[in-house]
Amino acid sequence: MIKHIIKKILGLIPTLIGITLISFFVIHLAPGKPTDIQTSMNPKVSFEAKQRLEKLYGLDKPLYIQYAEWVGRFVRFDFGRSYLDDRPVSEKIAERIPITILINFSAILLTLVIGIPLGIMSAVKRGKLPDKLTTIFVFIGFSTPEFWLALLLMNLFCINLGWLPVSGITSLDFESFSVIGKIIDMARHLILPVAISTFGSLAIISRYMRTEMVGIIRQDYIRTARAKGLSEKTVIYKHALKNALLPIITILGLSVPGLIGGSVIFESIFAIPGMGRLFYESVMARDYPVIMGVLSIGAILTLLGNFLADIAYSYADPRIRVTGGEVEV
Repeated sequence: MIKHIIKKILGLIPTLIGITLISFFVIHLAPGKPTDIQTSMNPKVSFEAKQRLEKLYGLDKPLYIQYAEWVGRFVRFDFGRSYLDDRPVSEKIAERIPITILINFSAILLTLVIGIPLGIMSAVKRGKLPDKLTTIFVFIGFSTPEFWLALLLMNLFCINLGWLPVSGITSLDFESFSVIGKIIDMARHLILPVAISTFGSLAIISRYMRTEMVGIIRQDYIRTARAKGLSEKTVIYKHALKNALLPIITILGLSVPGLIGGSVIFESIFAIPGMGRLFYESVMARDYPVIMGVLSIGAILTLLGNFLADIAYSYADPRIRVTGGEVEV
């Protein structure tokens, strides 16, 4: 098992290098330069001044040299400095990533808590009214655009009813609150973003869960368990559920990079200072160091999610054995 883990980790290194290489060259293909944004609105800036600015940022060098220099900093866990405010990229990311992780992990947890039982209920009562109602509900959630739903809920709960704050993660007088008051205030700000993110993911989790459970509850070992006189609850949750979780593990592994990319829409709508909004603002400003920093973290999360999913398979499915560094079924 240890050999298999080490082999998987070593295999992630060339993949990460390939992702960062492609990302680096692709972002430089976009029209415009960071210096254009800083100088285009100032008619007094001369051509020589633009060239000095490009030299300061290292943009006058060939792309392969720029990439080599970026890799040299990256292996030292240094993402460089932002072109906009000259702050370290790692510092800007460290400020934004906690709120993004909080929102998305809360959404993932709610999705699992609601989606898995929903899928099980649909499978057990397939073809009946609860199954049909659940199918309609989850597909409405799957087909509803997040930005449209966010605007509707914001108009209803924030503007018309006044129950929730419109934007941000804290109120203006946040510092004057007690500890409990601060927690409640932040929770009120995050209700809508978390709810919207959860609503869109329920369809995927519940449908995969339903499909897998429908196939499993028809297996011979499930019939045997029922024939032994075990309760239906024991049969479903002890014998069938563990095997049905395999596709859920895959989905969770693939959803890890969405902790950053999937936050762009609702973080922009609700003015939440998270990673998604930072990435959007950096792309608009052609802030290459910040873009590469966010993309690199996204790539690492993607590879980490797949790696953890592979490891989780060996524990969730007893048919999988790891011997000699190879996974066998």
